[in-house]
Amino acid sequence: MADSLTPQQRSRNMASIRDKDTKPEIQVRKYLFSQRFRYRLHRHDLPGKPDIVMPGRKLVIFVNGCYWHRHSGCRLAYTPKSNIEFWNAKFDDNVQRDIKNHKDLQALGYRVIVIWECEVRSGTYKNWIIQRIMNKCQTSDNSEIT
Repeated sequence: MADSLTPQQRSRNMASIRDKDTKPEIQVRKYLFSQRFRYRLHRHDLPGKPDIVMPGRKLVIFVNGCYWHRHSGCRLAYTPKSNIEFWNAKFDDNVQRDIKNHKDLQALGYRVIVIWECEVRSGTYKNWIIQRIMNKCQTSDNSEIT
């Protein structure tokens, strides 16, 4: 199927996709703030520049887009029909980078929580995020919770 946009239009569209301060991320931040959690944003000195960092709790939160980070089983994580090899390589690189960043953060003693875009859209993350933050802070287990 041919692209309905010119290469210049497609390039402009792709360049405008944000890597921070996305709508889902802002929603999560507002909710956490309303629950009296305080945090830092996008710490450049940490692997993967986590979206939300709670340094005192040694906890980081990533708010991942289902499409770019390949949320398994999610309808938002589809693969474009054109240039499939390029997109599969791109998505695989993203997933491998995420895994490496999570391992590097855990090696630094941080606990990692991932909130998916679809969970933010539906609001379901509110049912578990506070409990997971509190559980993460009470345990020495550094395993990732998604």
